[in-house]
Amino acid sequence: MHPAFSVVFFTTATGAGYGLLALLGVLGGLGFIPADFWLGLAGMALALGLIVAGLLSSTGHLGRPERAWRAFSQWRSSWLSREGVASVATFIPAGLFGIGWVFFGKSGGWVAAAGLLAAAGAVVTVCTTGMIYASLKPIAQWHSRYTLPAYLIFAAMTGSVLANALLQSFSAGSSAILALALLATLAGWVWKLATWRYNDQLEIPTTANTATGLAGGTVRSIEWPHTEENYLLKEMGFRIARKHSAKLRWITQALAFVVPIVLLILAFMAPWPLASMASALAAVSQFAGMLVERWLFFAEAKHTVTLYYGRA
Repeated sequence: MHPAFSVVFFTTATGAGYGLLALLGVLGGLGFIPADFWLGLAGMALALGLIVAGLLSSTGHLGRPERAWRAFSQWRSSWLSREGVASVATFIPAGLFGIGWVFFGKSGGWVAAAGLLAAAGAVVTVCTTGMIYASLKPIAQWHSRYTLPAYLIFAAMTGSVLANALLQSFSAGSSAILALALLATLAGWVWKLATWRYNDQLEIPTTANTATGLAGGTVRSIEWPHTEENYLLKEMGFRIARKHSAKLRWITQALAFVVPIVLLILAFMAPWPLASMASALAAVSQFAGMLVERWLFFAEAKHTVTLYYGRA
């Protein structure tokens, strides 16, 4: 698949934003994070800013972005439409929670209810995003049991690392949040390695024979159906060299997992403000690493339509 940066940024930014929003909604609403004006304002601005930036970025991949609103009407059959509906619906309790927690300085009661609803909406939206890809049967690397949990794990991972950086920057660091960020990053690393191992050993059952229904002999493409590259090849026939893929996997592991883990462990041991600096660097490194991971997620996927062009 062709890794358009708009979609790469969209999945990375919204995952981090919804992960942070879910944590703020639960912990802030229930009073585990103090209702401090500047802390709350910075946290909600960061979470909602990432979500909005990601959603706006996703429209850049559309042929007619001005018609994006039409996608909302297909919620009965389209995971993309369900994602749009869920993302907009989540803004309602998120806004109510932000007003009560940030501007009124309250927690519990209706603020807690709004925060929990915002967290639930964030989880549902991340699930719909994951299902956009997990539901695509022509792409075996996505149509697996690893895709949907990966979106949830990565949202929790990037959201908790951002939450830790936020709290540390306001001298309100919590060892529980720091431990959550560390454990979530370890979980994300393990899940990513398991996903790569599964995809590398994956045997795609569809062949040119099964696609055409010709069982006898070996079906081969004599010549391409087009004289020049078309939309299908640009979007679904992208190929990445094995050596480049291996190199980018190492970069992903270093930036998204190894460096953040080391920095989070340092934040455990270091006094403030060194802990704050380490936490902020961990968040920046992880976000950069997840951009590379998302690029690989698209680049390494193989669509069965390429069989029509004689590719194995």
